Amino acid sequence: MIGYIIGFTVLLLLTALIAIVLVRTVRFKPREQAAVPYTDVEIDVVKAALDLSEMIRCKTVSHADPSLDDDSEFLKFELLLPKLYPHVFWTCKYERLNSRALMFHWKGSTNAAPVVLMAHFDVVSANEDEWSKPAFEGIIEDGEIWGRGALDTKSTLLSILASAEARMAEGFTPKRDIYFCFGGDEEVLGGGAPSIVHELKKRGIEPCFVLDEGGAIVDNVFPGVKKRCALIGIGEKGNWNLKLKAVAKGGHASAPPADSPVDILAYACRRIHDNPFKFRITKPAKEMFCNLAPHSTFLYRMIFSNLWLFKPVLDLITKKQGGELNALVRTTVAFTMTEGSSGANVLPSEASLTMNVRILEGDTRETSLARIKKIVNNDSIEYLPLAGSDPSKTSPTDSISYRALERAIKQSYPDVLVSPYLMIAGSDSRHYLRICDNVYRFSGMYLSAEERGMIHGKDERISVEKLADTIKFYYRLMGILQDM
Repeated sequence: MIGYIIGFTVLLLLTALIAIVLVRTVRFKPREQAAVPYTDVEIDVVKAALDLSEMIRCKTVSHADPSLDDDSEFLKFELLLPKLYPHVFWTCKYERLNSRALMFHWKGSTNAAPVVLMAHFDVVSANEDEWSKPAFEGIIEDGEIWGRGALDTKSTLLSILASAEARMAEGFTPKRDIYFCFGGDEEVLGGGAPSIVHELKKRGIEPCFVLDEGGAIVDNVFPGVKKRCALIGIGEKGNWNLKLKAVAKGGHASAPPADSPVDILAYACRRIHDNPFKFRITKPAKEMFCNLAPHSTFLYRMIFSNLWLFKPVLDLITKKQGGELNALVRTTVAFTMTEGSSGANVLPSEASLTMNVRILEGDTRETSLARIKKIVNNDSIEYLPLAGSDPSKTSPTDSISYRALERAIKQSYPDVLVSPYLMIAGSDSRHYLRICDNVYRFSGMYLSAEERGMIHGKDERISVEKLADTIKFYYRLMGILQDM
């Protein structure tokens, strides 16, 4: 009798659990995104393509060691801008805070809080032996502009200035002041953007909206979602480099010791790899799940509408698969550089292992280091913290600024799903959180998986059509922001 009662109780509880899961799944419906009337914008696409080609021919490669930069190329880029955008220079106050910090101020008709539109004009280096076409000649072929910076982010900088040029030529005057702020050392975590923020703060300028690179319109970003998604970065992970060093007596490889420096670091590497950081759903991830999961298959809707039950399953899936979804829910470690002996038969007296740590909100460089030390548990290893930053604050999605950005996206790309997300890379925008709460990351263009792979990779290029669409996005955004 007791066994029957227990069995019946278990069955009843299981039935209730299944019912709760199913009801929550059925009720997990998409947030309505209001339709926005589409308006076309006239763009001189030929000029835009030629302008980007000229920008690419300025070899503005930034290095961790600034002495390796070619300052003449940065100056060439700077002197190119008034030639390409005369109305911008006639209308705006232009300031060169330093060679890596350029700022334009477009005066509005009211004293309402201003807007900041950002981009960076430095690029990473290119191994041209791997490229199909030269990386710095700005070749235009078959409707595409080739070259380093075509996507990251000279196309964004061009789109901001080209849309402003078009607006000014039409006699448009914004209600709010607009600042165009361009850094020239973003790729090396340099001081260009911080110097602009410092100057704005010194002048008492508090923007109501800041937009930088980061999010884009992408395919297959969320399991089971077929529609293209416009992802707006509302925060970004910390980006930090850490070097581990082990020292021992060197010698001939024919008589290796029990543990060489490489052995010690290899074990440490494996320990860190096999013990990933804790799974955690932060505000950007939660909002992304709530926006996109309702558009997914029944299975994924069931999982994401019942994370109270399926969180361990999601933890396991992300841990095993890695990739972008995993990076969204935990601090990640990527081993990127190793150094040891210079000879194949020589034991190194010293070896090092460098890792890139992308820090999720809730962790810091300090807590991440403490955890890594605890996992490795080897006092003979020296830990050398390198450059980096902690996670940024998260910007709100219920603000007028966010809704204005969402409206500009829907007006430019009516069929996309708009969602916040956590930027797992880094940008200059984090510095602006010192003076503004509404800092967002969205580049205004559609990027395929192949194109996303070109950023910092080989054969970077953008189609003329996509460049035109990006200019149109910024053109519309400038109008919409005035109605906030």
